[in-house]
Amino acid sequence: MLAAASSARRLSALLVVMALVFGLIAIRLVDVQTIDRGGYVRLGKDQLVQTITVPAQRGSIVDRNGNELAVSVNVPTVVADPKVITDPAGDAAKLAPIVGVDEATLHTRLADRNLAFVYVARQVTPTVATQVRNLNLPGISFETEPKRFYPADPLAAPVLGFVGTDNAGLGGVEAAEQSVLAGQPGRLQVEQDPQGQALPNGTHQDRATVQGSDVVLTLDQSMQYEVEHALADEVTSQHADGGMAIVADVQTGDVLAMATVDGPTASQPAEPATAVEANRPLTDVFEPGSTAKVVTIGAALEAGLINPTTTLSVPQSLTIGGTQYADVDSHPTTMSVADILRESSNVGTILIARQLGADRFDAALHAFGFGVPTGTGFPGEASGILLPRDQYNATSMASMPIGSGIAVSAMQLLNVYMTIADGGVAHVPRLVAATVDAAGQRHDVAAAPARPVIPATVAAELRQMLVGVVAGGTGTEAQIPGYVVAGKTGTARKPPYNHPPYNYVADFAGFAPAGAPRLAAIVVLDAPKGAIFGGDVAAPVFAQIMQYALTVERVPASSTPSATATSPVP
Repeated sequence: MLAAASSARRLSALLVVMALVFGLIAIRLVDVQTIDRGGYVRLGKDQLVQTITVPAQRGSIVDRNGNELAVSVNVPTVVADPKVITDPAGDAAKLAPIVGVDEATLHTRLADRNLAFVYVARQVTPTVATQVRNLNLPGISFETEPKRFYPADPLAAPVLGFVGTDNAGLGGVEAAEQSVLAGQPGRLQVEQDPQGQALPNGTHQDRATVQGSDVVLTLDQSMQYEVEHALADEVTSQHADGGMAIVADVQTGDVLAMATVDGPTASQPAEPATAVEANRPLTDVFEPGSTAKVVTIGAALEAGLINPTTTLSVPQSLTIGGTQYADVDSHPTTMSVADILRESSNVGTILIARQLGADRFDAALHAFGFGVPTGTGFPGEASGILLPRDQYNATSMASMPIGSGIAVSAMQLLNVYMTIADGGVAHVPRLVAATVDAAGQRHDVAAAPARPVIPATVAAELRQMLVGVVAGGTGTEAQIPGYVVAGKTGTARKPPYNHPPYNYVADFAGFAPAGAPRLAAIVVLDAPKGAIFGGDVAAPVFAQIMQYALTVERVPASSTPSATATSPVP
């Protein structure tokens, strides 16, 4: 009897416990299915859904005629989900020889089970993608990424610049116009099975990409090609360390060609610089030599101290502050200002600078744009080097007026000649003409306001004297059949100045047609061997590229003959 009662009590207690357990389970089920349902749904979704940032299609870069210079093409990228990879070492060994990534590096990536997404190899070729796909490895899949291509490479490579693996501009126009070209990335959610493979119909776009805008450059592809190859030929023949050249539109400031050439080596001739090298016409500086004499003479003309026919007594040399300044070629002891510029007399220019004085000379350097970037917006554009006014002395006032002791970029120096060509008005040089949005709408880039530098009358006097330089002075090699050309030669010794063997920079800057200027150009050779003078090595290249440019622009031939070497300039 007692045993039966005890059994009944135990059964009753067990039933109570079971009721409590089932009650707790019921409460938990309600909690899971109703109160905390969203959290568990999110947990399951997080295990099955991968969120991926989708790169935007980068805008193209084209020349002024629409020729493509930089484009983006979608290519496959190999990715992995380490959480579903069961044999990281084995998979790494199979993938490494195909994708060209170090096996140990791949093993480390694939074995990191804290991550659900790692890159195996980015922007691979279709052949590599096919070989990887044929391995049929769990957890290995593919995404699509845009890759940058340069159809005309190496044409204008330092101007265009380059992008990194993440498609962001790292140099040149690619970097300068990053915000325009880049667009806006999108976001994609991809549902996967436990093996990391994408589920059919399981993709959901959370945010669409916005394609970047195209950038239209002022460059002309055919002109760029001609300038690069003409310059490379001359750098090769002169065994120079390198060369620079620019062609620009006088009336707008638009840069039509901008070339950087590396010097020849023992195994190959000179060749255009690569994208990772500096765009030297904008980033590098040099002492211009006699091409800068127009600044000194122009300032003295504006001050009313001289005119083209003013005569000076010009000795063959001067000694100032213990330094001798001499003229290369012998000349009459009496020279007009036009003679001084035509024959590139150092002594005559120094005598004019003495009349001008330090304050007005310093003001002229800054007025013509030396000492500050030209305003192209190009990354790393140089300001040049000028001596502060309070550090001027007798020696510097002899050296700087003849283009020594100052440093300028090729673009700064060309801008001086463009200013003279366009009636004394300076235009800010442009490399970008317009943008084109994803809808195909063109948006022209407004030109910066032009600014007056010297009076139009002074510019006209300088133009006529520069015609004499080419017609019968130091720049005769710059003559172009059928056109009146104006320009100036320059030669400057590179530092160290007093320790042979000496190296020089040889340059020529000018414009055509002189009567109604349309185009200007500059050519600079770095350390030519043999012939060293700008009139011998830079002027012939100027003539070649300017003749081509005038033809491309359909500029009519000049209707008046060139000034002679001996004719007076009014």
